[in-house]
Amino acid sequence: MTLIIAEAGVNHNGDERLAFELVDAAYQAGADIVKFQTFKAKNLVTESARQADYQLTNTQKQESQLTMLSRLELSHKAHHKLVEHCNSLGIQFLSTAFDSESLVFLVNDLGLTRLKIPSGELTNAPLVLEHARTGCDLIVSTGMATLAEIEMALGVIAFGFIASKNDEPSVAKFQEAYASEQGQKALKEKVTILHCTTEYPAPFEEINLRAMDTLAKAFELQAGYSDHSDGITIPIAAAARGAVLIEKHFTLDKNMEGPDHKASLEPNELKAMILAIRQVEVALGSGVKAPTVSEIKNKSVARKSIVAAKPIESGELFTAENLVIKRPGEGLSPYKFWELLSTKANKSYGVGDLIGE
Repeated sequence: MTLIIAEAGVNHNGDERLAFELVDAAYQAGADIVKFQTFKAKNLVTESARQADYQLTNTQKQESQLTMLSRLELSHKAHHKLVEHCNSLGIQFLSTAFDSESLVFLVNDLGLTRLKIPSGELTNAPLVLEHARTGCDLIVSTGMATLAEIEMALGVIAFGFIASKNDEPSVAKFQEAYASEQGQKALKEKVTILHCTTEYPAPFEEINLRAMDTLAKAFELQAGYSDHSDGITIPIAAAARGAVLIEKHFTLDKNMEGPDHKASLEPNELKAMILAIRQVEVALGSGVKAPTVSEIKNKSVARKSIVAAKPIESGELFTAENLVIKRPGEGLSPYKFWELLSTKANKSYGVGDLIGE
């Protein structure tokens, strides 16, 4: 079954109450996981780091990333409360760490056993290595990345999984770990890779959903999709293409102030997306082409048999003129039509009678 992550991200706007409401909305929509973002703004960006274009467009407020992100932090105490709330509902809590301090908190304090490496941190080798050294299962998003960059990151992860803590990191050792049987085994057991287009919203012509298949084949890993497009069409399509995981941003209200609200689903849309994905999963079936239980009862109604087109006397020859193919399909198969021609009827038939053996 496709694992569905409802990405709350920073759509709580730094308000603990809104964060709780987002958890409730994700649960009610049927998501498996609700995910937040954990960071200390001062550890994440410099004072001069500018906003992304989409952030400026969506917030209509020109300010530094540091100023913007400082408003979007959630306290450690709030994180603990959210985990407790998720546990009480039966929905999994997940958060993305954007700095070392936050990563240590998620693993050591909150006890997370699954982590998400976001697209923007894929080339941050020291932080990627810290993630791997936790031993947690990893979800790795690949927005903006080339295959070569992804392979480099997977090398770091493989090294983190299998090397001793005293083993000094290096590019050569990352490559060696990636090429090793032990490293590949660890990657296959613990890593899910996500295709992603890092733009908010992502233009449909830049989604390139087939790249998800490319990732699965290139790295022989389970592949999923992190979606930033408008609407719910693309995540549903990704599920139909075999995505093992779907991640989608959601908000309580697209019109709220903040960088990600406009590119997020509202709760009713999230629920519709999840329902559609679950329907797609059922509809994919086994792949075996055979009549279903429902179809079998319709065979005799929908298919046809050989019937008498006009009265036929016993001993009379069957011909193309006195035979016709019509419903129901309870008599001789139309495949027998040619065998019957020029043979004699063993009894009399009225118009419309099914021809018997």
